[in-house]
Amino acid sequence: MNFFYVLNGHVLKKTFIIVIAAFFTASILYIQQKNNPAFSTPTGPKAVYKAEKRKNEISLTFDISWGDEKAIPILDTLKKHGIKNATFFLSASWAERHPTIVKRIKEDGHEIGSMGYNYINYTELEDAKIRKDLLQAQKVFNMLGIKNVTLLRPPGGNFNKKVLKIADSLGYTVVHWSIDSKDWLNPGVGMIVNNVVENIEGGDIILLHASDSAKQTLEALPQIISQMKKHGYQNASISELLADAKTNAQEIN
Repeated sequence: MNFFYVLNGHVLKKTFIIVIAAFFTASILYIQQKNNPAFSTPTGPKAVYKAEKRKNEISLTFDISWGDEKAIPILDTLKKHGIKNATFFLSASWAERHPTIVKRIKEDGHEIGSMGYNYINYTELEDAKIRKDLLQAQKVFNMLGIKNVTLLRPPGGNFNKKVLKIADSLGYTVVHWSIDSKDWLNPGVGMIVNNVVENIEGGDIILLHASDSAKQTLEALPQIISQMKKHGYQNASISELLADAKTNAQEIN
């Protein structure tokens, strides 16, 4: 049996208008997500991913949750190139096992932020378990002499309204990123460099890794720093980048 659908001109016109409106709305949402420097609840805490009014400053950030081979060479490279204010987000369970590396990060002048203790997706946890993980991490950092850790990058960058509110209640600012180097994929040194420098702008927060699983970051780092300086950018810690910076907010689920 055959079925035939007949669309008159009026229906086609209405359908066309709906499709155009949907496309326009999606475009606006995409542009807002790309340009707004913070995610937030409607009236509550924010997750910063970019700072405005920082035209010649960007922020190199490094996540560490595993391994002990890459962190020291990366610290040596930063020191060699005069970068003394990167921000390292550490899984506290890793920090607990590698106190000498944590000490080196601190002594070199870099900022330290938390990724919680167990490096587990917070969006899949109950509220009490998120709080427990964050407080356990806080205890470890205090024992290691890292006081007043106020920056949080939720494991894997995963967060929602619940995570933002809990983090805020414990005094944390959630920090995301505006540029993902994708070094964790080990796509090749040239690709990592290009991912960072191709569309870099003042106020950008750059995601890199100093875990052993990111095998090409060390080789890419000197080229990234060279391109930064070539284009007139200076590095700033997250705290320096956000000081007196303007932020906008975009609601998240």
